[in-house]
Amino acid sequence: MAVSGLPPYDDNNIFARILRGEIPSKKIYEDQWALAFHDIAPQAPIHVLVIPKGKYCSFADFSEHAAADEIVGFVRAVGIVARSLGLEDPGYRILANMGQHSGQEVPHLHVHLFGGRPLGRMIPSA
Repeated sequence: MAVSGLPPYDDNNIFARILRGEIPSKKIYEDQWALAFHDIAPQAPIHVLVIPKGKYCSFADFSEHAAADEIVGFVRAVGIVARSLGLEDPGYRILANMGQHSGQEVPHLHVHLFGGRPLGRMIPSA
């Protein structure tokens, strides 16, 4: 599915291939809506990716085309993963990049969960 300004979903992106089992991942959670796994190049002591199982490029695409139970399932999966990693008490950051200006590298909706240390300011003051 494509949303204006975004290319159509690429079935050969790395996350699609992970979902199909063609590429291994260090899974930490999976249900019918989402898959969570450790990032291969972590930027914090805890750096996990959570991806929906559906073919979505961005939050705009996801919010427009996903069924309500799919949206709820994905959001709940993010919370389950954060709790299971012990991130609720010390805190964590959720980051999602959408499109070229943000630096999105994989054209499949995903969120990064960062934690395990103080993370500082997200964006330096202008």
